[in-house]
Amino acid sequence: QVQLVESGGGLVQAGDSLTLSCAASGRIFSIYAMGWFRQAPGKERNFVATVSWSTGSAYYADSVKGRFAISRDNAKNTVYLQMNSLKPEDTAIYYCATKRSISGGLSAFESDYEYWGQGTQVTVSS
Repeated sequence: QVQLVESGGGLVQAGDSLTLSCAASGRIFSIYAMGWFRQAPGKERNFVATVSWSTGSAYYADSVKGRFAISRDNAKNTVYLQMNSLKPEDTAIYYCATKRSISGGLSAFESDYEYWGQGTQVTVSS
Protein backbone atom coordinates (compact mmCIF):
# COMPACT_ATOMS: atom_id res chain seq x y z
CA GLN A 1 0.00 0.00 0.00
CA VAL A 2 0.89 3.67 -0.35
CA GLN A 3 0.01 6.31 2.22
CA LEU A 4 -0.43 9.90 1.13
CA VAL A 5 -0.57 13.04 3.26
CA GLU A 6 -1.41 16.39 1.71
CA SER A 7 -0.54 19.75 3.22
CA GLY A 8 -0.29 23.40 2.30
CA GLY A 9 -3.92 24.35 1.84
CA GLY A 10 -5.38 27.53 3.22
CA LEU A 11 -7.31 30.72 2.63
CA VAL A 12 -5.88 33.12 0.06
CA GLN A 13 -7.05 36.02 -2.05
CA ALA A 14 -7.62 35.95 -5.79
CA GLY A 15 -4.35 36.40 -7.63
CA ASP A 16 -2.28 34.87 -4.83
CA SER A 17 -0.11 31.78 -5.02
CA LEU A 18 -0.10 28.63 -2.94
CA THR A 19 1.93 25.43 -2.99
CA LEU A 20 0.47 22.10 -1.99
CA SER A 21 2.58 19.13 -0.96
CA CYS A 22 1.80 15.43 -0.91
CA ALA A 23 4.16 13.13 0.95
CA ALA A 24 4.09 9.45 0.01
CA SER A 25 5.17 6.50 2.11
CA GLY A 26 4.93 2.74 1.86
CA ARG A 27 5.37 0.92 -1.46
CA ILE A 28 6.86 3.91 -3.29
CA PHE A 29 8.51 1.69 -5.90
CA SER A 30 5.08 0.77 -7.23
CA ILE A 31 4.22 4.34 -8.25
CA TYR A 32 4.09 5.20 -11.96
CA ALA A 33 2.47 8.63 -11.60
CA MET A 34 1.04 10.93 -8.99
CA GLY A 35 -1.88 13.19 -9.63
CA TRP A 36 -3.85 16.02 -8.11
CA PHE A 37 -7.62 16.17 -8.22
CA ARG A 38 -10.03 18.63 -6.67
CA GLN A 39 -13.62 18.68 -5.53
CA ALA A 40 -15.57 21.89 -5.20
CA PRO A 41 -18.63 22.05 -2.94
CA GLY A 42 -21.54 20.22 -4.49
CA LYS A 43 -19.53 19.10 -7.50
CA GLU A 44 -17.76 15.98 -8.70
CA ARG A 45 -14.06 15.45 -8.16
CA ASN A 46 -12.09 16.61 -11.19
CA PHE A 47 -8.60 16.10 -12.54
CA VAL A 48 -6.05 18.90 -12.07
CA ALA A 49 -2.60 17.58 -12.99
CA THR A 50 -0.44 14.48 -12.98
CA VAL A 51 3.29 13.79 -13.14
CA SER A 52 5.40 10.77 -14.04
CA TRP A 53 7.28 9.60 -10.98
CA SER A 54 10.31 8.56 -13.04
CA THR A 55 10.59 11.20 -15.78
CA GLY A 56 8.80 14.23 -14.37
CA SER A 57 6.64 14.56 -17.46
CA ALA A 58 3.39 16.32 -16.63
CA TYR A 59 -0.14 16.66 -17.93
CA TYR A 60 -2.65 19.35 -16.94
CA ALA A 61 -6.32 20.08 -17.09
CA ASP A 62 -7.08 22.94 -19.45
CA SER A 63 -8.55 24.96 -16.58
CA VAL A 64 -5.18 25.19 -14.80
CA LYS A 65 -2.72 25.03 -17.68
CA GLY A 66 -0.32 27.96 -17.50
CA ARG A 67 -1.23 28.75 -13.88
CA PHE A 68 -0.41 25.54 -12.01
CA ALA A 69 2.78 23.50 -12.05
CA ILE A 70 3.18 19.95 -10.76
CA SER A 71 6.56 18.58 -9.78
CA ARG A 72 8.03 15.77 -7.74
CA ASP A 73 11.03 15.28 -5.50
CA ASN A 74 11.93 11.62 -5.57
CA ALA A 75 14.42 11.97 -2.73
CA LYS A 76 11.65 13.26 -0.47
CA ASN A 77 8.90 11.05 -1.95
CA THR A 78 6.86 14.20 -2.37
CA VAL A 79 4.81 15.74 -5.15
CA TYR A 80 4.03 19.45 -5.27
CA LEU A 81 1.37 21.58 -6.88
CA GLN A 82 2.42 25.19 -7.34
CA MET A 83 -0.71 27.25 -7.90
CA ASN A 84 -0.41 30.78 -9.24
CA SER A 85 -2.94 33.42 -10.18
CA LEU A 86 -5.56 31.70 -8.07
CA LYS A 87 -9.22 32.34 -8.82
CA PRO A 88 -12.30 31.89 -6.65
CA GLU A 89 -13.30 28.97 -8.89
CA ASP A 90 -10.15 27.15 -7.74
CA THR A 91 -11.76 26.79 -4.32
CA ALA A 92 -11.98 23.09 -3.55
CA ILE A 93 -10.61 20.24 -1.54
CA TYR A 94 -7.44 19.10 -3.28
CA TYR A 95 -6.51 15.42 -3.24
CA CYS A 96 -3.36 13.66 -4.35
CA ALA A 97 -3.42 10.12 -5.66
CA THR A 98 -1.08 7.47 -7.04
CA LYS A 99 -1.28 5.46 -10.25
CA ARG A 100 0.63 2.18 -10.39
CA SER A 101 0.09 1.02 -13.94
CA ILE A 102 1.92 2.47 -16.92
CA SER A 103 -1.05 1.42 -19.03
CA GLY A 104 -2.93 4.51 -20.11
CA GLY A 105 0.02 6.78 -19.43
CA LEU A 106 -0.54 10.02 -17.56
CA SER A 107 -4.22 9.67 -16.96
CA ALA A 108 -6.88 12.21 -16.06
CA PHE A 109 -9.31 9.48 -15.02
CA GLU A 110 -9.97 9.18 -11.32
CA SER A 111 -10.60 5.46 -11.66
CA ASP A 112 -6.98 4.89 -12.78
CA TYR A 113 -5.64 6.00 -9.39
CA GLU A 114 -5.53 3.53 -6.54
CA TYR A 115 -4.46 5.35 -3.40
CA TRP A 116 -5.73 8.71 -2.20
CA GLY A 117 -4.85 11.21 0.46
CA GLN A 118 -7.33 12.77 2.84
CA GLY A 119 -7.39 16.10 1.02
CA THR A 120 -6.47 19.67 1.86
CA GLN A 121 -8.83 22.64 1.62
CA VAL A 122 -7.98 25.57 -0.64
CA THR A 123 -10.23 28.60 -0.43
CA VAL A 124 -9.75 31.57 -2.74
CA SER A 125 -11.62 34.74 -1.83
CA SER A 126 -12.51 37.39 -4.38
